[in-house]
Amino acid sequence: MKLEAIRNHCLSLKGAMEEFPFGENTPVYKVMGKMFALASEGEFTSMNLKVDPETGVELREKYPSVQAGYHMNKKHWITVLSDGSIPDKLMRKWIEDSYQLVVDKLPKSQRVKLDAF
Repeated sequence: MKLEAIRNHCLSLKGAMEEFPFGENTPVYKVMGKMFALASEGEFTSMNLKVDPETGVELREKYPSVQAGYHMNKKHWITVLSDGSIPDKLMRKWIEDSYQLVVDKLPKSQRVKLDAF
């Protein structure tokens, strides 16, 4: 999946925003101020996504291009290498799952605000 397609998909999710807190080459995608995805821009080599710990283990065992989250909590994040081995449809699903994990952990007041988007 190309970075522009990833960017468009992340920003299509309700309340999602793009920020660059780690520099201009590292877009971070957040919902209600909480990160759900981080990409390496420029040469776009990988993307970090939040996962349920058990799911993270399963994905790392099943897909060689899925690794423990680089510079992240390795229990709750994965890094997906952009080597073309992950189908776009599956990548979009993982992005949506990451987003939903973050939304599910938001306080009720923030989820109500998000519903208003």
